[in-house]
Amino acid sequence: MTPYLTPLTGDALRDAGVPAPWTYGIKDRVRFGELDALNHVNNVVYLRWYETLRVQYMEDYEVIDLAGPDPKFVVKSVSVDYRAEVQRGADYINVGRTVSMRNTSFAMEYATFVDGIITTTGTCVAVVLNADNSKRPLTDTLRQRFIERDATQQV
Repeated sequence: MTPYLTPLTGDALRDAGVPAPWTYGIKDRVRFGELDALNHVNNVVYLRWYETLRVQYMEDYEVIDLAGPDPKFVVKSVSVDYRAEVQRGADYINVGRTVSMRNTSFAMEYATFVDGIITTTGTCVAVVLNADNSKRPLTDTLRQRFIERDATQQV
């Protein structure tokens, strides 16, 4: 059994029922404080889950280090699409990948899997800034990391 809040990649994701092209995920369990009055996960909780996933992804993929000295990552936009409820006590896996990149930003997709079925999806566009809040171009090494890990496309 995989401990909760442990990053999963490759074979571990496939064994858990998460198909390719998803390459990175985190397994967890729904906690009581994440529920609404109907005993399913509250809508805002998905944004927290995806934020937690994005930060861990950026650490594990060395995104922060590869962006140059003292980068600032700002979420420009975020969306969530709810397909099916996730109920109290459910085990789930949140997955994420960087699907595209521009000069100073990158776009991620997210999904929540319960028993191998997608219950929720999301997107995020993050912009990299300098200390003075001017936009910072993605470095070549960061671009290469996104391509190697997620087959990210330049747009």
